[in-house]
Amino acid sequence: MDMMTPVKDTALLDAMAFVWLEADRLDHREFDDWLTMWSEDAKYIVPIEPGVTDFEAHLNYAYDDAEMRAKRVERMMGGDSVSASPLAKTVRALSRFRLLSDDGRILELRCMQSLTEYRRERIKTHVADLEFTLIREGSGFKLAQKVVRLINADHTLSGISYIL
Repeated sequence: MDMMTPVKDTALLDAMAFVWLEADRLDHREFDDWLTMWSEDAKYIVPIEPGVTDFEAHLNYAYDDAEMRAKRVERMMGGDSVSASPLAKTVRALSRFRLLSDDGRILELRCMQSLTEYRRERIKTHVADLEFTLIREGSGFKLAQKVVRLINADHTLSGISYIL
C-alpha cells in the first residue's frame, strides 16, 4: 500500500494507535501494562547488522522472548543494572508509518522512531526504523515481533538504560 492508495478500512489507523500506546507505556514506565501487549511467543529484537532477517543466526543487542522481556524490566526497575542506574527519562516520537502487509489476521507495519533520552544531565537521541508484526486478538492487537533497527547499530553504543 502506498500513500496514494486510499485507506478503505481502519487497519493502519488502529495499528498506529496500538504502536503509539506501546511507546507511551515505555516512556511513562508502565512496564507491567507494556508486557501484556505481547503475544506469548513474541520476540523483541535489536539487531546489530543492518538488513539482517535471520535473527537467530546473527548477533543482536536484544533477542528477547517473554521471560527475557520480564527480566529486562525487572533489572531496570530493581536498580541492579549498572547501565540502568539512574533510569533514563525518555520521549519517543514515531512517524512515517507504512502498512507492509495485512492478511486479516497478521499485520506488518514499519515506522521511524526518534527516541530522546535524558540521563545524568545529558540528552542523547537514538533513531531507528521499527518493524512490527501484530496479531489481531479480539478487537485489538498483540505484538508478535518488534524489530528495532538503530541507524548506528553497527557502531559502538553507550549504555542504554531503557527499552528501545
